[in-house]
Amino acid sequence: MSTTPTEVLAFPNIKAIIGDNGTAEVVVAGNSRVVPAGKTLQDLRDNALALVVAEARRLQRPVRVRIEDPEGQGELIVHPDGNVESVSYEPRAARRRTGSAASTPAAAAPEVVQNAPIAAPVAKPEAAQPMADSQPWPPLPGETTLAEAAAPEQAAAADAPVTRRSLKETSFLVSAPVLEPATQGWRGTLTRLGLRMDPSAEELSEREDIRTVSQHWPGPRTIAVVNRKGGANKTPTVVMLSAILARYSGAATVAWDNNESQGTLGWRTEKGAHGRSVLDLIDSSTELLSPSTNAAEIAKFVHHQTADKFDVLRSDENEEGDHEVTAEEVDIAHQVLTRYYRLVIMDSGNTARAANWRRMIDHTNQLVVPVTAIEDRAEAARLTLQTLESRGGHDAELARNAVVIVSESTDAKRSMTGDALKRAKAEAQRIADGFEPFVRAVVRIPYDPALVNGPIRYEALQPATQRAWLAAAAAVAKGF
Repeated sequence: MSTTPTEVLAFPNIKAIIGDNGTAEVVVAGNSRVVPAGKTLQDLRDNALALVVAEARRLQRPVRVRIEDPEGQGELIVHPDGNVESVSYEPRAARRRTGSAASTPAAAAPEVVQNAPIAAPVAKPEAAQPMADSQPWPPLPGETTLAEAAAPEQAAAADAPVTRRSLKETSFLVSAPVLEPATQGWRGTLTRLGLRMDPSAEELSEREDIRTVSQHWPGPRTIAVVNRKGGANKTPTVVMLSAILARYSGAATVAWDNNESQGTLGWRTEKGAHGRSVLDLIDSSTELLSPSTNAAEIAKFVHHQTADKFDVLRSDENEEGDHEVTAEEVDIAHQVLTRYYRLVIMDSGNTARAANWRRMIDHTNQLVVPVTAIEDRAEAARLTLQTLESRGGHDAELARNAVVIVSESTDAKRSMTGDALKRAKAEAQRIADGFEPFVRAVVRIPYDPALVNGPIRYEALQPATQRAWLAAAAAVAKGF
């Protein structure tokens, strides 16, 4: 089992401290737990690890633990099943432990070999290999084990005097979050009947996604939703990400149709009491950027979504006009919007060569590439990422850190046969698997008729679709 360190929560704060004097403690959220004594240093390590495993099982997820012992310090990830992964390890300078003054040279304790943890998971205590050989701080292949090098333990205990911990390192406050009881499924039903039940793995996953999208971050963030092919689900993606992030985080959010001429975001969202667009906002930018302008003045230029709690900045809808948004105008509009909003989500046209498209990328913090499960849309998405990667620098980094959202074909119908539906799902999975090695995250979205035509509303989606979009928004928010 391999876990990306950023996927493991950093709370509660856990430390495993093993002293030179033969004592050890595990500190969880400032609360010290004494580690049972052992005959060897490795016994202490095993006993400390057992306490951390118990904490991981209580939380029903992996935990981080800082380790400090006479040989070094570092960080581990400990799983509820007893598996252990190393994140970092910094050995201390080598030293030689000797016996008493009466000891002969032949009887002196051997030199302690410095040990660094390996990245591979350590075997579980109940596995065929005994815990004494399956060290939580495992040696590199061919090195002497710490248990062997620690004898005699009397000499090790005599090396350092007993020291007191600083009061600054201790707290009586409990910072570990309380696990709320289940609210979903049969577990939730039993909880409501008075029998408290822990949430299922699915409910815990949903709670974690909600926590992720509910965070606040310093400064504004800009998301660009791009694909060089029309019909790739760009506009529904902009609407859904805006709705979820605005609903859960409470951050002021605007969806901006950055089409060089006329886009469709305004057609799929609520229209306010006016007909203003991005061009009107640009014309009034001097006033909007004035320190004396009230924050409510932005409402004259955006269209509020009453149910989903975000605003929309429409593209120019004058059919007789021939104005195309320039790079400089993108700079002006972005400066205005980031004064009034913490989150800017940009819809885009289909031309990666357009000046406004390229300048949008310059302002982007997180790239999202939507694609429907149709091969030409997928190929266009691949070419979009390839174009950005070939430009190097900021563009290439956006491509590597992109989130690809694969939606089952909107051409699907409720009347499709079982075999046809299976083929549609299989094609979506094939495309998702194809993108996975090249980007940070890939999320699949099931077909939902509420996304096909008319104004898009989060509450109109089926529960499974809402859950999938929540996962997609969480994947995006992790890039902030």
